[in-house]
Amino acid sequence: MLKLISQAALATALAAMPVVATAQSTPAGQAGAAAAGQADRVYTSNLMTRWGRQVRPDNAWRSYPRPQLKRSRWINLNGEWDYAIRPKTEAQLQAHDGKILVPFAVESKLSGVARKVGPNDRLWYRRTVTIPADWQGQRVLLNFGAVDYEAHILVNGSIAGSHRGGSDAFAIDITDYLKPGQNELVVQVTDPTSTGAQPRGKQQLNPNSIWYTPVSGIWQTVWLEPVPALHIQDMKITPDIDRGVLDVDVALNRSASDSDAVRITASSKGRTVASTLVRGNRHASLPIPNAHLWSPEDPFLYDLKVELVKVRSPYADDADKSPHRNRGDAILTEQEAALYRAAQVTGGAVDTVDSYFAMRKSSLGPGKIAGQPQLLLNNKPVFQNGTLDQGWWPDGLLTPPSEEAIRWEIDYLKRAGFNMLRKHIKVEPAQYYYEADRMGILIWQDMPSGEEDESLDQFVRPSSQAEAVMPQETTNEFEYELTRMIADLRNHPSIVTWVVNNEGWGQYASTRLAKMVHELDPSRVVNKVSGWLDTGDAGSDIYDIHTYEDVPRVPTPQQHRAVVIGEYGGIGLPVPGYLWFAEKRNWGYQTATDQKDYAARYNRKLAEVIRQARDLGLSAAVYTQTTDVEGEVNGLLTYDREVSKLPVEQFARIHAPLFADDARK
Repeated sequence: MLKLISQAALATALAAMPVVATAQSTPAGQAGAAAAGQADRVYTSNLMTRWGRQVRPDNAWRSYPRPQLKRSRWINLNGEWDYAIRPKTEAQLQAHDGKILVPFAVESKLSGVARKVGPNDRLWYRRTVTIPADWQGQRVLLNFGAVDYEAHILVNGSIAGSHRGGSDAFAIDITDYLKPGQNELVVQVTDPTSTGAQPRGKQQLNPNSIWYTPVSGIWQTVWLEPVPALHIQDMKITPDIDRGVLDVDVALNRSASDSDAVRITASSKGRTVASTLVRGNRHASLPIPNAHLWSPEDPFLYDLKVELVKVRSPYADDADKSPHRNRGDAILTEQEAALYRAAQVTGGAVDTVDSYFAMRKSSLGPGKIAGQPQLLLNNKPVFQNGTLDQGWWPDGLLTPPSEEAIRWEIDYLKRAGFNMLRKHIKVEPAQYYYEADRMGILIWQDMPSGEEDESLDQFVRPSSQAEAVMPQETTNEFEYELTRMIADLRNHPSIVTWVVNNEGWGQYASTRLAKMVHELDPSRVVNKVSGWLDTGDAGSDIYDIHTYEDVPRVPTPQQHRAVVIGEYGGIGLPVPGYLWFAEKRNWGYQTATDQKDYAARYNRKLAEVIRQARDLGLSAAVYTQTTDVEGEVNGLLTYDREVSKLPVEQFARIHAPLFADDARK
């Protein structure tokens, strides 16, 4: 149950509290270490979510971690691991410091550790696993949802693989390093946080103002799964409601033979809608007649099954004529496709993954105001009313305390009258996007920003006239992680917009990057620059301003782009007893004196958003923000999600006029 603090109690408490209205005056948050009494302790406050209080080693993130590529056999490795923090120059570890609860970052309260990892440290993890006997003859993949930042994985003392990147999933084939009985897994992690240029979002070694506590090491689920030597590695699922088809590209982990085929079956409530058979590593299209379209009001999902099967080679009777033997002209042609559609399946599936999809379209097109394009959902203008959703938690930091916590928060936003959230410079666990797909909320997915905090000359300002020049190493890392993010998330129907850059934080080559994103995923709109330095129409579907004035400013009309307010709001209302810094000053872009003042300010801002949507063709607005975060008190909710600044029904009534036109369609 949400708590609503009484007006009188809130007013009395606020009168006794110092509150500042600007971020610039906010004191730094580094005092937490001293309060803890140890130099390497991280400040964690007394806040705890109701879900965090229920977390135990045996229930920490138990759901299947990759909902769109799901296998039946797997082992969840979340739980207690041994850990240690040592200088990164220390080559051998002599002893561990204690236990850490994976998948929570070492700095978090839920990890049970809450210690700092500096740029000169190495974080060690260790546990043992026994591989089930019935996995014999299979390849064994060790999967990580995300590790921040650079990880080296050892199995029984040998280096099995490594990975750089703080937000993307990766897998390592550890089969060759395994032995009978118990096997030792060791993960070594280094993380420069804000002394490096890698994408990291809002993490800062000295958190303050809009910058938050660092996250280092494993912060998403770790798991094992067996796969055959030739197996399904990934796939792209692209709905096309205009053609009435689903395009599916299934990639195997290596080249296929003439007898390797993929069977793809779409179904709805147990009834087969479409099925096809294609040669391995080939494009497929499935007709989806009279498609049931996905929307926030009706988030309908179809089931998808993908099977790697053996077929009698279409060239079995005349192998010498196989185009795959003599490199003939039939490769990647309709002739080849027809042969495989009719091929005879000779046995059961070698590898099977379960997935799902939705038929929906995100695009730009004509709106109700002549000459002003608007964002469309399923070819119709739908106003996108969202929150800036930072995705931070007082007990888990970047890791939500549980899947239930995710569901509760999305439900709260929907009940409050939001149909969208902007996932702000953070990538969530895959289960988050599954819940958004299933529950029905639109997502603008930001790319996490980077660049060192010591190199402030690289941060583009609102008054800048050009973008920054970055070293090749920095741009390589940013673009690698950008492409990985899109590859990981592109199948989720809830994601309707990619946001490439936020407020000039390390902004460079935005037009080139936006065009690259369009090429990688033509099925969504692209917002190349949210706020500050606009670099024109090229590559972008959206013109985006940030406006924290008492009454939001009006974006300049655009002939070739939708106009949106990518950030506004920021009404601060500290709630005593629910603050990260209970004894310190907290900040908002503006500060309400009490709940009545908060409601008046909120209504004033929304009245202008409603006017712009009605009269000027504004396509979307993103309110800052879903929750308070550390020293910020701009949230609709307190940081622990216990108190709503206004009743959820009141928020919904305020937002209702934004959807009046949609309801009449």
